Amino acid sequence: MSFLVTDMDDPRWTKRGALHVPPGEGLVRWVSGDEYVIKATKSSTNGSLGFIDAIVPPGGGPVAHAHADQDEAFYLLSGELEFLDGDQTFVAEPGAFVFVPRNHRHRFLNIGREAVHMLFMFTPGGPEDFFVEGGDEPVPGEQPAPWPLERFMQVADLAERTGSQALPEAPPA
Repeated sequence: MSFLVTDMDDPRWTKRGALHVPPGEGLVRWVSGDEYVIKATKSSTNGSLGFIDAIVPPGGGPVAHAHADQDEAFYLLSGELEFLDGDQTFVAEPGAFVFVPRNHRHRFLNIGREAVHMLFMFTPGGPEDFFVEGGDEPVPGEQPAPWPLERFMQVADLAERTGSQALPEAPPA
């Protein structure tokens, strides 16, 4: 195989199919006080990945969980997040990259005083459907609010269907 392809009839010269989501676009959902802009889904990437731009307020973040069939990666743009990795925690700061293999217990928690801005993705795609289907529509002029336990219970089946399993930090009493 040659590195230099000079045959202009080769379909790689003209084949199109890039996904382009301009700034300010994407599906916005609120989940328990966090704001998620879904930029790519398994549907839009032929199953390859799900990609989300997130704003997490102080104290925000999901419960500890694992994804059965997907790896998850995070990149912090601003703020500080405490990550749970199995049974230990560490703090990630701006510029940090965190990779969580499938079937590993994890969660993140904004431990700072300012909102965290981060990007994260699932490979292959799938768990982002939880945000698409289970998240709340944004309400203009309002801020996302934390969910009560009843709201979490409403989406428990959806979380399981999209490959997430809750693994709480403290067992129920």
